[in-house]
Amino acid sequence: MNRFITTSLLTTATLLTGVAQAAPVTYAIEPTHTFVTFEATHFGTSTNRGRFDKKSGTVMIDMANKTGKVDISIDMDSISTGTAPFNGHLKGKDFFNVEAFPKATFVSDKVIFEGDKVSAVVGTLTLLGKGQTVTLKAHRYGCYQNPMLKAEVCGGDFDTSIQRSEFGMNYGLPFIPDTIKLVIQVEAVKQP
Repeated sequence: MNRFITTSLLTTATLLTGVAQAAPVTYAIEPTHTFVTFEATHFGTSTNRGRFDKKSGTVMIDMANKTGKVDISIDMDSISTGTAPFNGHLKGKDFFNVEAFPKATFVSDKVIFEGDKVSAVVGTLTLLGKGQTVTLKAHRYGCYQNPMLKAEVCGGDFDTSIQRSEFGMNYGLPFIPDTIKLVIQVEAVKQP
């Protein structure tokens, strides 16, 4: 009987420990290691690239249930291509119309797993006031214990391609391509 009670107590303790570890975990976007970049070919030759330097948001992961949520806000005025006149043109009405639409967002309630790794995130990208469903494919997703922050950090590179015309960005078509590659490089810090 004592052996049965001891085994039952150990099993219950193990299950409770598993439940405690299975709770959803929230991570805050770490802004110095998170960037949203874009790529567009220029008249079929070189590739123009730019990034948005100011962003914020959270990521919630529930490893036990293989679910999650992502909420990222992008300050569109923080665009950086390395060339001030090009930045100015992209901020104007021909492209991002930053004055009327100062923020873009990506909000997701669907995180896809392969085993214990995030493989994709499906959500709504809202740009120029229009929302479209996009799937961000994960590359090198993982978590590690950051020795400087003394906290768990999870991250990876996530990419997709969009048609800018679906958001009402028609300037220069068809000479400037419609297809734009987006890469969201994310690192997020576990919250207490």
